[in-house]
Parts: sequence; C-alpha cells; structure tokens
Amino acid sequence: MAGLFTALNAGRTSLEVNQKSMEIIGNNISNVNTAGYSRQSAELTPYPSMNFGGFFIGQGVIVSNVRRDHDTFVTNQLQEKSIEFGLQSGQANPLAELERVFSITDNNLATEIDSFFDSWQELSVNPSGLVERDIVIQRGELLAENFHTITNDLNTVQQNINDSLISKVDAVNSQITEIAELNSRIFTVEIQGQTANSARDRRDMLAKELASSLGVQTYYDSKGMMAVQLPGGLPLVQGTEPMTIEAVPNGQDLDLVLHSGGVTRDIGLNNLGGEFYGLVNIRDVVIPGLNDNLDQLAYEITNAVNAVHTAGAGLDSISGRNFFTPIPPPPLATDPLWKDAARNIAVDLTDSNQVAAGTIVPPATAIAPGDNRNALLIANLGETTLINGSDNFDAFYGKMTATVGIMANQNELSLGGAEDAMVQLQNMRDGLAGVSLDEEMINLILFQRGFESSAKFLSTVDEMMNSLMNLKR
Repeated sequence: MAGLFTALNAGRTSLEVNQKSMEIIGNNISNVNTAGYSRQSAELTPYPSMNFGGFFIGQGVIVSNVRRDHDTFVTNQLQEKSIEFGLQSGQANPLAELERVFSITDNNLATEIDSFFDSWQELSVNPSGLVERDIVIQRGELLAENFHTITNDLNTVQQNINDSLISKVDAVNSQITEIAELNSRIFTVEIQGQTANSARDRRDMLAKELASSLGVQTYYDSKGMMAVQLPGGLPLVQGTEPMTIEAVPNGQDLDLVLHSGGVTRDIGLNNLGGEFYGLVNIRDVVIPGLNDNLDQLAYEITNAVNAVHTAGAGLDSISGRNFFTPIPPPPLATDPLWKDAARNIAVDLTDSNQVAAGTIVPPATAIAPGDNRNALLIANLGETTLINGSDNFDAFYGKMTATVGIMANQNELSLGGAEDAMVQLQNMRDGLAGVSLDEEMINLILFQRGFESSAKFLSTVDEMMNSLMNLKR
C-alpha cells in the first residue's frame, strides 16, 4: 500500500509540474509582443529518491526555478548602441531646422549679399538717379533684415531644443525612480529564494531607454541592485535611492542640474550622452559657432562698406557718412569685436541723396556730375574683400552652409548605421531570449501530453487502490 501512495504522490507532482509549465508557456505566449520581455521556462528537479525494499525509487518532480533566458553580453551591447542611436536621433531634428535656416535655394543670405552689391553696380551706371539710390538703400535694408531673420531662427532652434529638454526631463526622472523601486522589489523577492524575472526585464528595458536618452552606464552592486550613473560619473540611482534631474531656466538659457542627497550639481556636456548630448551639443556648440560666423560676416560687411562709403560723398557733397550703423563694441573685453553684429546690423542712411556714389577730389568742393567712382569701389567689395585672409563674403557664407549640410548628411548616415546596428542586436536578443510561438506550441503539446499521461497514471493508481480495497472486503 505504501508503494501505491508513493506512486500517487509522484503522479500528483507530475500533474502539478506539467500544469505549472503550461502556465509559464501561456505567460510567454501572452507576452510575445511585449517589448523587453524575456522568455521564461520551468527548471525541473526530481524529488530525492527513497529507499524502498532495497531500491531507491523516485518520488516525483518539482519546479525548482523559473528560468529567464538572458544574455548579458547582448544586453550590454544593446545599451551601448542605444547611446549612439539616441545621440544621432537627438541631433536629427535640430540639424534639419538648421538646414532650412542655411538653405541653398535661390532665396538665401548669399543671394541678398550679391543683390546688395549688384545694386551698387547699377548705381554706377546712373550715379545721380534717385531710383537707383533708393534701390541701394532698400537692398541694404533687406540684407540687414536677412541677418536678423537668420539670427532669430537660430534662437528659435535653441528655444525648441530647450522645450524638448524640458519635456523629456519628467520622463527621465520617472524612469530613474522606477529603477530604484525595481531594485527594492527584486531584492525583496530574490532574497527569499524566488525569482523576479518580470521586474528584471522591466529594469533592463528602462536602462536601455536611459542609455538612449542620457547615455547612462550601469553596473551591479554587491546586493545585485542596478547602479546607474551619467557618463561623467554622477550617480542617478544608488541602491534604492533615485536622484532627480531638473531643467532650470537661466534667462534665455536652460541649465540641467542634478539633485543628489541634498546636493545640487550642474550637468555639463561632459556629463551627458545619448539624445540629451545631441540636443545640448547643437544648442551650446554648433549654434553658437554658426552665430559667431554670422556675426563676423555682418561685421566685415558693415566695416568694409562703411570704410569706402565715408570716403565718398552724396549728392549734397557731404562726406563722412556711414552706410550701415557702426557695430558697437562688445559688452565684455573677452568677446570678439563682432559680437551680436548680425543682430545689430542696420542701414544708417535716411535719404537717397546721402548715398555716396562719387568722390570729391580737391581742389573741387562738390561732386562732379556723373561721378561713380565710389559706387564702383563698393560694388567690387563683394568680390575683393577677404575674411580671415581667404574668403570673400559669398565664400564665407558658403562654408557655413556647407558645414551645416555636411553635419546633417553625416547625421543621416550615422543615424541609419546606428539604427541598423540596433535592429541586428535586437534580432540577436530576440533569437536568444525572445518568445518563439512555434517553439512554445511544441512545448505546450509536450506538457499537455505529460499532463494527460499524469492524469492517466493517477487513474491507474486509483484503480489499483480500489482493487486492493476490494480484496480486503
């Protein structure tokens, strides 16, 4: 009778194990489309054998663990590639906006520069013509307005980046807090000898997302908790303690600060990675560089034109007038002379008679009729004036446009390469740890048959026990 009880117990454990295994398979199938989910499977362990009549006979089976398919190497590779993908993705939209600002179409700053100097060429044909003089002033105003428009557009791109950073900070803080909570949950569960597979999947997913947005690095402490830190080493998660990132307005600028244990630290470019690095790099490095070049171009045009214009005289035979308003000195001694020149450039003349198309040559005291010498000198400035000793005005602007175009093109190529790498690694990860419906269906049939066999076995044992009981009657 004891042997039948042992067999009954073995059948019971087999029935329970097959049922539990089918539940695990059902969970896998239900999460087949869940991002970051890792396939789970039951690890089966036989009960210790028992000495029965000189023989060691097994007592059934037990689910000793629910294993999570996981490859640390592939997971780490995914996090690393997420940093590059996030960086290129963060730069994509701002660079597209900069391409629009520094367009290569017919209506760009180079066109306005050419039109301005062409108007002086047309004035040289009829230096006393009031219409031609009005056109020169209008072209100067359009040129100044174009400089203002580009400056405002660059400021708008910077503001859009700030708005984007503000919108992303809350999501990042939520992910940081959730990782700290998951650390606590995983530790509480696993210290009791159980497994927290779903929580680990979620934590890995959050780490990947933070790598894409902030370029974070992760490692595990002695308690198995995930520690998260910024590329420069500033901590974001330590054990169960989350830190907080805040976007603090600073005039027209936006600063990122980290609140850590009552201490506030500035987050500079060297402490960022991923999407945030791409956005801040465009805002703090690329756009200021373009602004500086634009200011230098406006400064050089203003000084070159004024230097020639002041030497000439208008129809009223008065000389010494500036065509453009002189650029004021920079507020700080360390600033370049052309600081904010693109924002401040403006036509200084108010009357077409003041346009200095001619030159008074002593002993003459008035402009000679038809004198166009000064107009010709200014018309030639567009081709002869060199910036930094190498480029005329058009070529200097062309270099700015080319720089933006090359950066945008490089970003497009890098983004495509990073995306391809992400897809390949994700496919590799899915092949190792993802759910295959075909494989799950095969396993489902396997455990279904095991369940049916266990039930049949229990039914047989039950019949044997009934037969034995009937013998006693």
